[in-house]
Amino acid sequence: MTATLQAPPKTHRVVFPFTAIVGQEEMKLALLLNVIDPKIGGVMIMGDRGTGKSTTIRALADLLPEIEVVDNDPFNSHPSDPDLMSDNVRQALEEQGSLPVAHKKVIMVDLPLGATEDRVCGTIDIEKALSEGVKAFEPGLLAKANRGILYVDEVNLLDDHLVDVLLDSAASGWNTVEREGISIRHPARFVLVGSGNPEEGELRPQLLDRFGMHAEIHTVKEPNLRVQIVEQRSEFDRDPQKFCETYQSQQEELQNSLVKAQNLLPSVNIDYDLRVKISEVCSELDVDGLRGDIVTNRASKALAAFEGRTEVTVDDIRRTMVLCLRHRLRKDPLETIDSGYKVEKAFNRVFGLETEEN
Repeated sequence: MTATLQAPPKTHRVVFPFTAIVGQEEMKLALLLNVIDPKIGGVMIMGDRGTGKSTTIRALADLLPEIEVVDNDPFNSHPSDPDLMSDNVRQALEEQGSLPVAHKKVIMVDLPLGATEDRVCGTIDIEKALSEGVKAFEPGLLAKANRGILYVDEVNLLDDHLVDVLLDSAASGWNTVEREGISIRHPARFVLVGSGNPEEGELRPQLLDRFGMHAEIHTVKEPNLRVQIVEQRSEFDRDPQKFCETYQSQQEELQNSLVKAQNLLPSVNIDYDLRVKISEVCSELDVDGLRGDIVTNRASKALAAFEGRTEVTVDDIRRTMVLCLRHRLRKDPLETIDSGYKVEKAFNRVFGLETEEN
């Protein structure tokens, strides 16, 4: 009789806990709000090298609860929501009435800088399609990222055409591949997170505008905080399992808060007067289009839901508005992105808070 090997209790790679990350509140808030409402449109994170951008995004993916998917489906299709199903799954569901369901960790797809359009979108096997009469599709990274997080490090160095493809899919929730008259589409609804270092160049204003939020992160200056971060990292590297157990209850608490917020979101209301004032701020700042208005409305509602409230307050708008508008003020590609001063000034004037600030 052959002995069977026992799998270790924890087989997946241990990730630095999200709740253990010190500072960078702006980045953490933007990421959490996008998880609560992916329709916000993703986050662009700009900041110095070595400030924990990648660590934070991996930690977020690890924090999220498992999702229900159709078993063995390459697109992570939802078992009951038609908007999150591939056409094949929808057809199979209509024919069979029910499909096998599995639970899966939320996937974080890391997009390599040298990726080709075929690698990102997927390819159609024309020979197979012509000879066998079937739509032979090889899914790409967008299929893998459906209902997960798509992370593009150094997005400012990525080919503009590819950035366009990613943003189009993120906005529509679908990816369509066409070749030689054959067309295949599948759901591609993901939280798009881009990061970069401003020294290596900015994205064009037209592309920047398509990101829902823009978070700026800087190297921590306070010596005490720097020491705390270094000690934490050393502790984690020494015994990752033990370090994660220390933060287990905080991780579970945050995970529960996110699930509650997602469920509460449809009930959150934003008063008409507040919506008018948001649009007044956007108008005063000469923001092109209406994306700024829409994203600020969505982000402030997501923040209210995160804090367990069904009414948006002025403070919710204040805390999210800079993140939603700062990258939409730049008309000239050579201009730098506003740190938030202009947005705050316009917000205080429109909401009548100038006297309190001065």
